Amino acid sequence: MQKYNWNYPTTMWVGENRVNDIAQACENLNILKPLFVTDKGLAETDIVKKTISILKNKKINVELFSNVVGNPTGTNVNEGVESFRKNNCDGVICFGGGSGLDVGKSIAFMSGQSLPIWEFEDVGDNWKKANSEKIAPIIAVPTTAGTGSETGRAAVILNEETGVKKIIFHPKFLPSIVILDPVLTVGLPPKITAATGMDALAHNLEAYCAPGYHPMADGIALEGIKLIDKWLLEAVNNGSNLEARMNMLTAASMGATAFQKGLGAIHSLSHPVNALNNVHHGLSNAIFMPYVLTFNKDVIEKKIIKICDYLELQDRSFNGFINWVLDLRKKLNIPHKLSEVIDEKDFQLDRLSKMALEDPSTGGNPKKLSETDMKIMYQHSMSGNLFN
Repeated sequence: MQKYNWNYPTTMWVGENRVNDIAQACENLNILKPLFVTDKGLAETDIVKKTISILKNKKINVELFSNVVGNPTGTNVNEGVESFRKNNCDGVICFGGGSGLDVGKSIAFMSGQSLPIWEFEDVGDNWKKANSEKIAPIIAVPTTAGTGSETGRAAVILNEETGVKKIIFHPKFLPSIVILDPVLTVGLPPKITAATGMDALAHNLEAYCAPGYHPMADGIALEGIKLIDKWLLEAVNNGSNLEARMNMLTAASMGATAFQKGLGAIHSLSHPVNALNNVHHGLSNAIFMPYVLTFNKDVIEKKIIKICDYLELQDRSFNGFINWVLDLRKKLNIPHKLSEVIDEKDFQLDRLSKMALEDPSTGGNPKKLSETDMKIMYQHSMSGNLFN
């Protein structure tokens, strides 16, 4: 496999075994003592141990922080900042899935701030409150192909006190160097490959359907969807296929690049059930996808038909695309109904609907939404009945 370097939206080092260049990335950014941030499970794996040994062999004094959970919390970030400061670190290597990357980016950001992290929620110009000069340099190395956090300027962090996931934003959340190495994703189980792949699809799809004028984001999103159409099933069914893994990593990065245009109700509905019911984010996005699409049909139908044309689907209609989504989910063993992953007794409809309406992603939905709309979409997703 060839190796590539490109610079959009940041410096990207792409290809097989590019993780071997991680010490060079530190050198380029003048990082002498990085905090290596990953999750507890990955911290015990050979790929992390090998990566840390690469750094140590190059005389880079690396510190490991792995207290990161699947739906990362403010506590994870605060403890990471404490470790960063205690060990006099001067940069962060974010290594792993979306949780490790989001926590790592947040630690690099918060290491130089005096205000609480919640002061920088992605609302208005909150990001301008930050001390931009004291944000540590970031290297991002994704090991899943889903969130695309490595090319995003935000992190999703759970506020344990309120039970609400918050999107924390600053332009300098964007890592300075990203390493996309398909070898690091080869051991990902099929179930996680499927869920993270559907997360990447949700990012590209919602970005494309979001209102507003951003042809660059639209073009990236369309190609991202096409890569997922071609490679996701292969990555799930044949996890050792490096070409499939590489294309899915790329599609995930493209999704996060494109969604600067906006997201929508798929994410608005997902974030509350991730926070309150601990459902995997990619899985919930996959479940909500057809319900949100059919709810928005009257304002997105023309765009969806353009996607059909680009994918060269046999049935190039709105229903044809819905059937493509449903068929893909079925082949990936994704549940059709939310009630298959959340028990009715644990489903807090009113609270979830209010949280969904208040989610920052709601503003990017193609159709203006009310709390009643959120409630109706949740009810449809629980029953399995798509909108006509």
